[in-house]
Amino acid sequence: MLDGLNQFLTDALGPLGPLLVVGGLGLILIILALPTMLKRQVDPLDRLKKDTGRGAGSDGKVSLRAGSSGPRLDRFAEFLEPKNEEEYSATRLKLLRAGYRGKGAVRSYHFIQFVLGIGMLTLGVLITIVKTATGNPSILSSVLTIMIPGLIGYYLPRYWVERRVQARRDEIVNGFPDALDMMLVCVEAGQSLDQSIVRVSKEIKVGYPALSEEFETVANELKAGKDRIQVLKDMGERAGVPDVSSFVTVMIQSASFGTSIADALRVYAAEMRDKRIMRAEEKANVLPTKLTLGTMMFTVPPLLIILIGPSIYGIYTTLQNF
Repeated sequence: MLDGLNQFLTDALGPLGPLLVVGGLGLILIILALPTMLKRQVDPLDRLKKDTGRGAGSDGKVSLRAGSSGPRLDRFAEFLEPKNEEEYSATRLKLLRAGYRGKGAVRSYHFIQFVLGIGMLTLGVLITIVKTATGNPSILSSVLTIMIPGLIGYYLPRYWVERRVQARRDEIVNGFPDALDMMLVCVEAGQSLDQSIVRVSKEIKVGYPALSEEFETVANELKAGKDRIQVLKDMGERAGVPDVSSFVTVMIQSASFGTSIADALRVYAAEMRDKRIMRAEEKANVLPTKLTLGTMMFTVPPLLIILIGPSIYGIYTTLQNF
């Protein structure tokens, strides 16, 4: 079997056919293994030792600032991070909304973009070499064969992040009314807003993990002593959902004017429930319009065939007899 496969590759790709196939498979395996290697968890004790060792200067003093990312990408930080502060902040915010909260998330994102772009570009070059050896492709075909895989590899991480952002946003929108109802119950039971946030984050973790993660971040920042108003504003910015931003505004106004948090939560939770019902009704009303095209494509032609087919066959048979 192996001899037959070797002979087939030799006949199709030339004497170097088996070597090209093995090299291509090895390149694909390396590209597939890179995300797993970058996401590998590091022992906290080892990380603390490395950070302490890097923080010690020539004068023997230890810096209190921990490293921003792993040592593998530190040497390439100048090439993997945007020079513009606005661009860096926008990329950082997008990754936060996608659920990637690591300190080196921006570097890893640009590194994966670079590796996939170069890897797919190399794959396109190999395919072009094989096509040139077995035939005579045009210049336009060769350029497209090289450029299209490179562009796909470069924009694939961006597409993945956008999909993650949209999925988390939909999950937060769907679970926010239930979280508000549960928070209202906790507040009316006598718990403070901080305690209710902790309780809600634990209760909704199974059904809505993205929203639970946001509430856990808020609870941890409040425990660390950060200002509550700033914490709520950061939550609204991270979520990127208008409902959460409105909730943050309501909580800030309630704290500023000294009104009851329970009353504010009760009114806003009722509004969120009504809004969810309106979204469901909107989707139900749009559904018949979306089904119209499918109905016309898959129902009308078979119906016409059933109704008109026998008549056409009868006319054809009559004409044949004449």
